[in-house]
Amino acid sequence: MKGLIQRVSEANVAVGGRQIASIGNGLLLLLGVERDDASAEAMELCRKILSYRVFPDDQGRMNVNVQDSGGALLIVPQFTLAADTSSGTRPGFSLAASPDVANRLYEEFIAQAKSLLGAERVQTGEFGADMKVGLVNDGPVTFLLETGHSKRDSVSLT
Repeated sequence: MKGLIQRVSEANVAVGGRQIASIGNGLLLLLGVERDDASAEAMELCRKILSYRVFPDDQGRMNVNVQDSGGALLIVPQFTLAADTSSGTRPGFSLAASPDVANRLYEEFIAQAKSLLGAERVQTGEFGADMKVGLVNDGPVTFLLETGHSKRDSVSLT
């Protein structure tokens, strides 16, 4: 499972010309679910994202997580994060989870985030929709966090 987080001063999602979600200070998360992902990866990635220290402390160092910063979380499903871009000039999607599995894990991730952060601080995009995402990246600060086989594939075993 992959999560691209961006520290934002604001972010929003629109579907069909209608805004469906928005946040002020916090994290925009683009969430990609891969073929071999399961509930364990969703829970691990959620815990990691909520505890990842990307907000400044009193000395200006990235030392505060979204939970402690009081920020919000906007979770947007992002099918293309699961793309295989290792060859050619067109992405392949054989590594992506099937839509039913991806949606189930997306919903589990949302439930876990609401449980840990508070439902009032979590907003979401719409699974399977053509979304327009707007954001003001604060910094800019952007990180790609991975769990499961994504993480293992990027580690050399020599």
